[in-house]
Amino acid sequence: MDIRKKIGLRIKEYRTNLKLTQEALAFKAEIDKTYVNEVENGKRNISVINLEKIITALEVSISEFFSSNEFNGGIN
Repeated sequence: MDIRKKIGLRIKEYRTNLKLTQEALAFKAEIDKTYVNEVENGKRNISVINLEKIITALEVSISEFFSSNEFNGGIN
């Protein structure tokens, strides 16, 4: 699976667990809601800065975010 899709799915997983809409997450992360949608759907190559903003808004550490089995099998 493409790394963009893996990151997008992980963001969506955390967002839905927190019961946040894409719009609410975008507001917390101070980014555009259409950007969040495109990232979650693997259509956008997210920048490191915006990834950090989203992870911070999701109230999770970077290491915890990437601790998923999705990321432990290598990048395709």
